[in-house]
Amino acid sequence: MPKGTPSDKLAAAVRAFALDRFALQHRYAMALHTHQGHPHVHLVVRAVSEQGVRLDIRKATIRDWRQQFAAHLREQGISANATERAVRGATRVAKTDGAYRSDQRDSSTLVQAKFASYARRARNQPEPGKAALVSTRREVERGWDVVHGVLEREGHSEVTRDIRRFLAQMDPPRTEREQIILDGMAQREGKHNEPRTR
Repeated sequence: MPKGTPSDKLAAAVRAFALDRFALQHRYAMALHTHQGHPHVHLVVRAVSEQGVRLDIRKATIRDWRQQFAAHLREQGISANATERAVRGATRVAKTDGAYRSDQRDSSTLVQAKFASYARRARNQPEPGKAALVSTRREVERGWDVVHGVLEREGHSEVTRDIRRFLAQMDPPRTEREQIILDGMAQREGKHNEPRTR
């Protein structure tokens, strides 16, 4: 959560969400952390319920949980929305913790192999998934245009400027291949610019 979020209200929202979703079904434990500046709660849930049923977590489940948690935050007086990644203009898929740390050390053999594979492939080769990414982005932009139009008609000029600024700063939609190639080229360029030591 952002700095300044009341940790007691955050904990109360997590507790209410956990009670709603898991009480009398799945055992869970939670721990509030406030030492890093951004208060957050770790919620650990036992995958198999007391009745022997395993949690079946899908994208729709996580989306539903995010919406429910945002509602619990709002009940505590914390402003929160569960907006989808595409609506926020995010096209990059989050990396697993191990992949992120490996990438930070510049030792990800998976990323290096993908970069080499993608670099060898012809750039004009059709990109699977690119059309869907572009289509989703167009839908998101159309939605923001509608919101912009409504707010502009109602005289909310400051908010409409923010919407235009937000749309202008969004990165273009990129496939994994395009992003890995861009990251790889930036990394190589950074290494060429590093001072050499003997």
